[in-house]
Amino acid sequence: MPQSLLSIGMLVLMFVVFYFILIRPQQKRQKKLDEMRSQIQKNDRVVTIGGMHGIVDAVDEEKVVIKAGDGSRLTFDRSSVREVLNKD
Repeated sequence: MPQSLLSIGMLVLMFVVFYFILIRPQQKRQKKLDEMRSQIQKNDRVVTIGGMHGIVDAVDEEKVVIKAGDGSRLTFDRSSVREVLNKD
């Protein structure tokens, strides 16, 4: 009986450790990323997950239009934006 309680206790302890070391920090990062993507505005300088740098030309509910350095405009999903570099 005590040995089975010890093994169950160790499993619970492992789950708690994994939660605080892996799961919770990932949830915080994802929440911060979602917040940043929801605040994207026109004329923000952004970098996509593919590494393209550009300026936001238009914003929609699910999509952003990014103007590249040569003047071309490309449409991306909001989830494709990795970071906002600076705000004008």
